[in-house]
Amino acid sequence: MQHNIEVNNVGPNGQIMADAVKSCVHCGFCLPACPTYRVLGQEMDSPRGRILLMKNVLEGTLSLNEANPFIEKCLGCMACVTACPPSVPYGDLLVSFREYANETNVKYSFFDKYLKKFMYAIMPYTARFRFVVYIGIILKSLRNFLPLKLRAMFDLLPASFPVNEKFPETVYAIGNKRARVALLQGCVQSVLAPRINQATIRVFARNGIEVIVPQGQGCCGALTYHAGLSDSSRNMALQNMKVFPKDVDAIITTAAGCGSAISEYSRLFQDTPQYEMAMDFSGIVEDAISFLDGLGIVDEVIVNEDREIAYHDACHLSHAQGIRNAPRRLLHHIPRLKIVDIMDGEICCGSAGIYNLEHPEVANKLGVQKAVNIIKTGVDYLVTSNIGCMTQIEVSLRAMNSNINVKHIMEILDDAYRGEF
Repeated sequence: MQHNIEVNNVGPNGQIMADAVKSCVHCGFCLPACPTYRVLGQEMDSPRGRILLMKNVLEGTLSLNEANPFIEKCLGCMACVTACPPSVPYGDLLVSFREYANETNVKYSFFDKYLKKFMYAIMPYTARFRFVVYIGIILKSLRNFLPLKLRAMFDLLPASFPVNEKFPETVYAIGNKRARVALLQGCVQSVLAPRINQATIRVFARNGIEVIVPQGQGCCGALTYHAGLSDSSRNMALQNMKVFPKDVDAIITTAAGCGSAISEYSRLFQDTPQYEMAMDFSGIVEDAISFLDGLGIVDEVIVNEDREIAYHDACHLSHAQGIRNAPRRLLHHIPRLKIVDIMDGEICCGSAGIYNLEHPEVANKLGVQKAVNIIKTGVDYLVTSNIGCMTQIEVSLRAMNSNINVKHIMEILDDAYRGEF
C-alpha cells in the first residue's frame, strides 16, 4: 500500500510502521480470520481497515482520536498474520501505533482512562493483584450494582481464593537428569491458577528435568507491552534479566502470552544499551509445551479409561509463536485419549490480556461462540495453554451451565501421571 508517512515525524518506530503499511496489499484474506470483523462486520474493525486508519493518522489526514476506538477494539490475536499471504508484520505495526498513541496523549473517557491505569498498576504485580482478587471474591455479591466493565472483572474471578504454594528454589529431576531449566511463574497466572506451575514442575521432574524457580522474578512485561506501554515493559523485563540464571538449557513459560511478548524483545529493546542482554534472554525462553515436546517424554503415562478432550489453540501460542503441533503430540502420549477438533478453533476466545475487561461486549460474544462450539464436541475436558484463555472459556461455559473441565495441558499430563485423569 502506497503511503506518504513522514517517518521522522511519528516517533522512533516510524520506519517500522511505514514498512508494515507498505507491505499490505489490501487483499482481504485477513477479513474472515479476524474475530472482531466476524462479530462487528465493519471494514474499520478488520486488520485491513485498521491498517488504512493507522496509515491515515500517520499521514496526518485523520485525527488519532477518530481512529483510535477502532484500533482499541483489536484483540491483537495475530490470526490475521497467519492468514496474510504477504506476511504483513501487523503485530509490530499495532504495538508501535499504540505506543505512538500513548505518547501523543490519545483521549479516553474518564472511566476508561482510570480503568486502564488501575489494571496496569495492579495486574503485573503479584502481591497487589493477589490482594485485589481476595477483596473481589469477598465483594462478589455487589456485582449486579456495578457498570458492565466492572461486572466483567467480578465475572472473571475464581469462585474461591486459590492456595498460594511457595516453591523450593530448586526442584531436582527424578532419575537421570536430562535438562536444567528456570521457570517463569507469570504474574496473573501465579495468582489465579498456581496449580499450573505446580503441575509443570512435577511433570518436568518426572521427565528428568531439574527446575529452578528464581526468587525476585516478576511480570515479563506482556500486559503493558501489548498496550504500547514500552517503558514499563522494559523495566519489568530488565528485572527478570537480573534474577534469572544464564547457565540453564531454557527459561520456561507456561503462559502463551508471556512467551509471545518475550519473543518480541528485539523490538522492545531496539536502540537501547540492553539490546544484547535482551536478545540473550529471549533467545533461551521457550514454552513448556514446546520444550517438553522437543526433549521427548520418557516417563510412561498409564490411563485406564477412554477419554475425549478438545484442544483450544491459544492465539499467542498458535498465531504469534507458530506452535500448533507440539501440544497435540504431547497429548498423544496419553494412551486412550482422543482429541476432538473445535469448529472455528483458530478464532480467539475474547480474552487477549485485559481485552475482556476493556471491551466486555465483544469479548462476551466471542466467549459464547467459543463455548457453544466446545459444547458441540461433547467432550468432558477443554485443554489449552494460556491462563487468559482458560479464565475466559471457563466463565463462558459456566454461563451456559456446562460442566466441562478447563485445564492447562500441563495439568492434564500431571493428572495422567498421578492416575487422576
